[in-house]
Amino acid sequence: MRALIRHIGDLPLPGAGRSLDRWRVLADVAAMDVTAVKLYEGHADAVAILAELDPAGRHDRMARAQVDGAPVWAVWAAQPPDARVEGAASKEGVTLTGRKAWCSGAAWVTHALVTYFDEAGDAALAAVHMGAPGVRVTDEGWRAVGMGGTGSVDVCFDRTPAWPVGQAGAYVSRPGFWHGGAGIAACWYGAALPLARALAAAQARRPEPHALAHLGRVDMSLRQVAALLRETAGAIDQDPRGDARTWALRVRAAAEAAASGVLEAAGKALGPAPFCRDAALARRYADLPIFLRQSHAERDLAQLGHDVARGALLEDTWQL
Repeated sequence: MRALIRHIGDLPLPGAGRSLDRWRVLADVAAMDVTAVKLYEGHADAVAILAELDPAGRHDRMARAQVDGAPVWAVWAAQPPDARVEGAASKEGVTLTGRKAWCSGAAWVTHALVTYFDEAGDAALAAVHMGAPGVRVTDEGWRAVGMGGTGSVDVCFDRTPAWPVGQAGAYVSRPGFWHGGAGIAACWYGAALPLARALAAAQARRPEPHALAHLGRVDMSLRQVAALLRETAGAIDQDPRGDARTWALRVRAAAEAAASGVLEAAGKALGPAPFCRDAALARRYADLPIFLRQSHAERDLAQLGHDVARGALLEDTWQL
C-alpha cells in the first residue's frame, strides 16, 4: 500500500475541478486489483476528509510526527448494531472505547478516521493512531472469501486517545461526503473492466452468438456508466459546495447495476474454465460481489426516487 501511495502521489481533491481525473485513477487501481482499490480509496478518502474538515492541516502534522515517512490512512465508518464505539472528552481530545467492525487494512495502516458516538449520543469522527494505547486489532469479524485480502477485521478500543475531527455530525453533513460516495462508483466500474475485457477477448478469438449478445449488453451498460461518471464529476466540480446526494446515488446505482451485469454476463459467456484456471479472474469474481455490497441497494434507490420526485416538475428533468 505504501508503494502504491508513493507511486500515484496525491490525488486531486474531489470538487476541486479535477474530480474525473481522481476517479480515473481509482478506476485504474480497481482494474488492477479490487483489494488494492478498497484500501487505497480509504486512504485517499481520509486525505480528502481531513482537507475538508481540518483545512489548517493540524491532524496531518500530528500524524506525520508519529510515524516514519507519510501516514497511511483508513476510514472506518460502519456502525452495525453489534459493534459500537463511544467517545469521552479528554484534555487532549477524546478517548474511544468499544468495537469497530469491518476495519479494512487494520493491520497495515498507521492511522484511521473512526466514527463514534459522543457523550450526547451524536455521531462524530476522530483520528486515531494505530500505535496508541488501547488499540487491539483482532482476527475476528470477517469470514468471507471475497475481499479477504483487505483484512477487514474488528478493532477494539479501550480508552484509546484520539483527536476529534470536525464537529459532531460534520462527517456526513459536509459536501464531500457524497463526493466520496460517488467516487466508489468509479471503483466498481473499474473493478468490472477486466471481466468485460476477458469476455471481449474470448469473443474476438472464437465468436459465439449468445456470448456476443452478452458482450453487447456489457458494452452498452459500461458506456452508460462511463458517461454518467463524467457528467457527475462535472456537476460536482461546477458546484462543489452543493448537495451532491442525488448525483452520487444515481451514479452508484448505475455502476452497481452495470458491474452486477458484467459478473452475470462473464459467468454465463465464459463458463467455469477461466474462473477455475485463472487465479486473477477467480479472485475478482469472488471480490467484486462483496465490494458491491457497500451499496445499500433498494434503500438507496428509494432515496434516489424521493429526490427525483421532489424535483420532477422541473423543466430540465430528463431533458436531452
